Amino acid sequence: MNNKEIVAKAIYAVVKDDLSLETVMQLLENPKSVDHGDVAFPAFSLAKVYRKAPQQIAADLAEKIEGSDFEKIEVVGPYLNFFMNKEMVSRAVITQIAKEKGHYGDSSIGGKGSVPIDMSSPNIAKPISMGHLRSTVIGNSIAFILEKIGYSPVRINHLGDWGTQFGKLIVAYKKWGSEEGVKNAPITELLRLYVQFHEEAETQPELEEEARAWFKKLEEGDQEATDLWQWFRTESLKEFDKIYGMLEVSFDSYNGEAFYNDKMAEIVTMLEEKHLLQENQGAEIVDLSAYDLNPALIKKSDGATLYITRDLAAAVYRKRTYDFAKAIYVVGNEQSNHFKQLKAVLKELGFDWSDDMHHVPFGLITQGGKKLSTRKGKIVLLEEVLNEAVSLANKQIMEKNPDLPNREEVARQVGIGSVIFHDLKNDRLNNFDFVLEEVVRFEGETGPYVQYTHARAMSILRKADFTIDETKEYALNDKESWEVVKLLQKFPDVVLQAADKYEPSVIAKHAIQVAQAFNKYYAHVKILADDAEKESRLALVYAMATIIKEDLRLLGLHAPNEM
Repeated sequence: MNNKEIVAKAIYAVVKDDLSLETVMQLLENPKSVDHGDVAFPAFSLAKVYRKAPQQIAADLAEKIEGSDFEKIEVVGPYLNFFMNKEMVSRAVITQIAKEKGHYGDSSIGGKGSVPIDMSSPNIAKPISMGHLRSTVIGNSIAFILEKIGYSPVRINHLGDWGTQFGKLIVAYKKWGSEEGVKNAPITELLRLYVQFHEEAETQPELEEEARAWFKKLEEGDQEATDLWQWFRTESLKEFDKIYGMLEVSFDSYNGEAFYNDKMAEIVTMLEEKHLLQENQGAEIVDLSAYDLNPALIKKSDGATLYITRDLAAAVYRKRTYDFAKAIYVVGNEQSNHFKQLKAVLKELGFDWSDDMHHVPFGLITQGGKKLSTRKGKIVLLEEVLNEAVSLANKQIMEKNPDLPNREEVARQVGIGSVIFHDLKNDRLNNFDFVLEEVVRFEGETGPYVQYTHARAMSILRKADFTIDETKEYALNDKESWEVVKLLQKFPDVVLQAADKYEPSVIAKHAIQVAQAFNKYYAHVKILADDAEKESRLALVYAMATIIKEDLRLLGLHAPNEM
C-alpha cells in the first residue's frame, strides 16, 4: 500500500458519511516541500458539509485521525500535513523487495492476455537509420512493461517489404546496378540506387511509370520481379538482424506487408458484402464522414491495393491468430490519421474489437532541429551511431577504471544502453535533438549515470560482504534514507502508470530520480559505519540496486555490477 492509500483510509474512517474513499484519494496532494510532510489533505471540500471554516475542519480532523502509520499530523491553515512513520514504511518496503527481488511491482492485471506490438518495421533495401530507433526501443520497452503486469506481448516486425518502392528499385537495379555491387554491400548499394532513382526521376518523370509497371508485374507474380524482390529482402534482413542483435531486441514475427498479399481480397469482399465500397473517380473508397475523417482509399483506379487495405488484412489476421486483449502500433505521430481511418473501417465492418487497437505515436529524432531524411540520402546510420557510442563509453571506462576485467562487454552495455536510454527518457510524443557526446556522459540525466549508480551500490555491498536476509526486518527512520525509501515504495505505481500510458519515459525518469536520491544519500551518510543501523542501511542499498536494475531491464538495458 502506498502512502496516499494509507492516508486516505485514515481520513475516510472519520469522514465516511460525507466523502467516498475514492474522493478522498483524489483530493490528496504531494507537498512541494519535505517540511510539509509526505501527503497533504486540503479541507476545503468539507466546508459546505460541515458549515465551518476549512482551518477549523482541518484542526478537528487532526484530533480524530488515529494510527501508528504517522509520526505526526500537522495542521497548516486549511491543510492537514501527514508525516509518515518512516520506520514502519521502510521496514515494509525493504522487506518486500528482499523477498520479491526483481518481481517487486509484478502484477497479474493482464490475465496473460495476448498483445501484438507492431514495432520497428524498417523498409527492405534501406538501412536501419536513427529514425527507426524510436519505434524499435519504445515497442521493446512497452513489451517488457506489459509483461511485468501480466500480459503476453508478441513483438511483430511488420517489414516494409512491398509497395511501389520495389518497382523503383528494380528499375534502378536494371539500369544502373550490378549483381556484384549488391552482393558486396547490399544495403549501401540498394540505397544508392534508390537515391539515384529519385534524382533521375526529377528530370525523367517516365521512370515513375516504369517503376509502377514493374511493381504491377511483381504483384502478378512475374518470375524476374519476384526473384529480385526475394533477393533484396534476404540481404536486407541479414543486415537488420545484426543491428537488432546489438540492441538485443528480438521479434516473434517478421510478417511484413507482402505476407498479407493473399489476405486482402477477403477484406475487399467483406467491404463489398456490407455495401461499404463506393466508387470515386475510378477508385474505391469507404466513406468515413460519420467519423469526421476523410474517405479511406481501398483500391486505386488501376486496381492496385493500398497500405490501409493491407493493414485491415493484418488487423483481422492478428485478431484471429492471437485473439488479442489489445493490439499496439508503435508508429510515428504523422500516421495518426491513418490509424483513425483503420479503426473506423474495422468498426464499419462490425469488428468492435477495433476499440482494443491503440496507436502509440512518437515524435522525431532531429539533428540541429531538422528531420532526418532517407530520400535525399541524408541518413544517420544506426549501426554507426551504436559503434561510436560503444567507443565513447570504452574511452571513459578506460579513464575511470582501466583494470575492469570485462571492459569491452561493459562498454557495449553502457554505450548502446546510453543511446536507448536517451530515447526513452524523453516523453515519446516530444521531438528531441541527438548529440552523441551528451548521451554517453557519466554525469547528468543519462543511462551511464544510472548504470554507474547501480555499479556503485554493488561495490558497497561487495565491500561489506553483505547478503540480504529475507527473514530479517530492516528499518530506517532518518530523513536521508527516507527520500530513497519513498521512491522504492512508488515503483509498483510507476510500472502501472507506464503501462497505462504506454510511456517508457515514466520508468526512465523514475530510474534517474532513484539514482539521484541514492547518490545524495551516499554523499551524506556513512553507509559502512559500524553501528546498530549498518545492516539496515546495506539492506536499503540492496533494495535500491534491485529496483534500479529492474527499471533498466524494463527499458531494455543492462545494469553492470562494475564500471
